[in-house]
Amino acid sequence: MIAALQELPAEARGLSGRIEDGAHRMWMRVYYEDTDAAGLVYYANYLRYAERARTEMLRLVDVHQRGLMAERNLAFAVRNASVDYRKPAHLDDLLELRSWATKASRVQLTIEQSVRHALEDRLIAQVAVRVVCIDLAGRPARMPDAVAAALAPYSQHLERT
Repeated sequence: MIAALQELPAEARGLSGRIEDGAHRMWMRVYYEDTDAAGLVYYANYLRYAERARTEMLRLVDVHQRGLMAERNLAFAVRNASVDYRKPAHLDDLLELRSWATKASRVQLTIEQSVRHALEDRLIAQVAVRVVCIDLAGRPARMPDAVAAALAPYSQHLERT
């Protein structure tokens, strides 16, 4: 589709997570570098986790951000982000991030995400992010039809506006 990067070796394919029941699922471990002085995941790191999950969510449907920039001079920029912190995550916790698209238009996309403790199935945080498609000069731009079509695996939750 849009500049698929080199094919990953078989042992690396699971790094992107998987699509299941209209949502993207991905797992990650909490490392020492992720925590604050109290031993809890530093609050801003949840946005970093969410960014990684959104990137992998798109990668699994063959939308590559470097390809968008190189081939179409387009990028995604975060317009709005919110995090509702429910419970803390700790060093060595295994987290599951679930992501799904909830709204899409020709210019913007809203993705909701949950961060859960994978072993206890405990909600840690909920994230909502609205991204806009922009040209490399920073102006709003129409999302390519190929990107909109690629979102089909997530359409179970999708409201088109």
